[in-house]
Amino acid sequence: MRSAKAKFVTIHLGISIVIALLIVMVVFLCWYPLPLNKATGVTHIFLMMIGIDLVLGPLLTWLVYNEGKKSLKFDLTVIILIQISALFYGVYHITQGRPVWLVYSVDRFEVVRNNEIYTKNIALAQKKYKHPSWFKPRYVATEFAKDQKQRNQDMFEEILGKIEISQRPERYVELSKVTDQIKKRAQGLILLNQYNDPVIVKEILEKYPQATAFVPLKANIVDMTVLINKEKGEVIKIVDLRPWN
Repeated sequence: MRSAKAKFVTIHLGISIVIALLIVMVVFLCWYPLPLNKATGVTHIFLMMIGIDLVLGPLLTWLVYNEGKKSLKFDLTVIILIQISALFYGVYHITQGRPVWLVYSVDRFEVVRNNEIYTKNIALAQKKYKHPSWFKPRYVATEFAKDQKQRNQDMFEEILGKIEISQRPERYVELSKVTDQIKKRAQGLILLNQYNDPVIVKEILEKYPQATAFVPLKANIVDMTVLINKEKGEVIKIVDLRPWN
């Protein structure tokens, strides 16, 4: 028969694993859908956070657990609170860095994370672009300001403030409005062989026969490729292929 200590630690570990699995599902199915987890570099950070959380709580519980200890309940409460605090801290930062917009601008898509959104002029944005989704990132396109003075101001802020137009929700429009531009700027799939192993390119493209061209995807860690159907100007899939050197 197991000791009370072993039983409590096992339950603690089991609950920690269940919570970790739930968070894994949310992070990799909603906030960072494959392959955006690699594009944004969240995987190793997330695994480190979960690993520490799974080890920290149960290990400390094992070390302090003593049935005859008067302060046992207090000690266990402190450990659990520390574990929960560490988990919430990590999840908070992961939510802040999650990709929320996939913005088409000029000739490429750009990943815009939640903490990169420029909110100074957010009141000017369309209602549907004022608040990013808590689910998967959404595709949008940018529209340059029609007023020359405003365009000059945007350029000034981009050069000095490093604020890209893709970070400005007030410039967002439906992706369908730039279909012709996507068709015109899209690149031939054969170019992917110059930047990737041709065998891997072939394997990936065979999964998406409807893809006839690609558009680069600029991300903060690893740039990816957006496969499109050039005839329709529609996005097919983001794939883990380099779009340039």
